[in-house]
Amino acid sequence: MMRALYTAATGMIAEQTNLDTISHNLSNVNTTGYKAERTEFKSLLYQTLQTRTTTANGERKPVGAQVGLGTRVAAVTSIFEQGPMMASDLDTDFAVSGDGFFAVRGMDGETYYTRNGSFSWSITADGNTILTDHEGCPVLDNTGNVIQVPEGVSSERMFFSQNGSIGYLTADGDYVDLNQSFALFQFNNPAGLDKLSSSRLQATEASGQPMQEGVAPGLRRSEVWQNYLEGSGVQVADEMVNMIIAQRAYELNSKAIQTSDSMLETANNLKR
Repeated sequence: MMRALYTAATGMIAEQTNLDTISHNLSNVNTTGYKAERTEFKSLLYQTLQTRTTTANGERKPVGAQVGLGTRVAAVTSIFEQGPMMASDLDTDFAVSGDGFFAVRGMDGETYYTRNGSFSWSITADGNTILTDHEGCPVLDNTGNVIQVPEGVSSERMFFSQNGSIGYLTADGDYVDLNQSFALFQFNNPAGLDKLSSSRLQATEASGQPMQEGVAPGLRRSEVWQNYLEGSGVQVADEMVNMIIAQRAYELNSKAIQTSDSMLETANNLKR
């Protein structure tokens, strides 16, 4: 019965983490480019009560007796599926259709990755107009440089094609190619990326090194849609169902603790 107390307690702890993950998903139901997360569990060690052997009568006993000692959280995995495309009136809103990630340069000089294409034009200290995220971090092009409006050109005349290339329109309506495009990166294991604040991701050993589209061979090119944003990957109905299941599992584990405590009390009363 003491084993049941500890086993049920591990279930309550694991389901609390599961509920925390579900709550995080629901809170980001309107976050651009957010990928839903899923809690994964694994069983703990098993205690062998009786080994596979023969009985005293010499009869074979092929099945032993093992009791599990509960569960624990194995991982919280992000599900990198394509989110819905939502139309936008802003020319600096972009959505990636495919497996690519935008690249931004953080304040610490490191490169981070994101699916949140809600960008804006910002003026730097030296008077240049560059494309940044809402934290003011510059968006990078395919050469690792910031995306900048050419001198003498209005940001309203900047043009972004579906393949990610960047140019601008002259006063006469002619298109001038700037020979640059969005830097889009893919990963062998995107679920291994470290999740940071502001919808940013950081490469790790688990994710593998970033592979730039158009440079690394064998990658399927992503498309960049201007005047669109990628919606959150959270399905509210699914999360509500998962929340109810987590609540019921939590209640069942707490009930197992109460039952074990009641059985212990009965056993203690037998000694009197």
